[in-house]
Amino acid sequence: MASYVVMEPPAGAGEAKDKAVLVRDGFHLLAFLVPALWLLFHRLWIEALLVVAVSMALAGAGSVAGLGNAAPALSLLVALYVGLEGPALRLAAFRRRGWRDWGVVEADNAGDAEIRYLAEADEEEDAREEAVWPAAAAAPVAPPRPPVGPALGLFSYPGRG
Repeated sequence: MASYVVMEPPAGAGEAKDKAVLVRDGFHLLAFLVPALWLLFHRLWIEALLVVAVSMALAGAGSVAGLGNAAPALSLLVALYVGLEGPALRLAAFRRRGWRDWGVVEADNAGDAEIRYLAEADEEEDAREEAVWPAAAAAPVAPPRPPVGPALGLFSYPGRG
């Protein structure tokens, strides 16, 4: 089973559960194979520019320094990073845009995860409507009394010698 992180849009965006986005946690093969295009597809512009810049810098450094096969291996590490951390980058972008984490849903595929999320969100909404919250009791609070007796350790009480 895969884990899906559910992100809901900011408040005031209409029906939040209809516009929620599910992000699968785990390795993304397409992000590993074509990291810059995957990032651009998910509207992660700055991250895509950084991946292209780092890949070009590694290729340039490999040709200038005569490293041979080291530059492609380092570019492979960049692609591996995007494949592994791509979902975390997407979640961070959603959080920067004001989206909030609803929670995590475990399911076999995205369709099942969406069904589970909608069912749990409906249950949560029904429970919130049924809950009757008692009025807060406004009891007067007495000020704390200073402790009586000797102090333990190195601390002493104010007003005592």
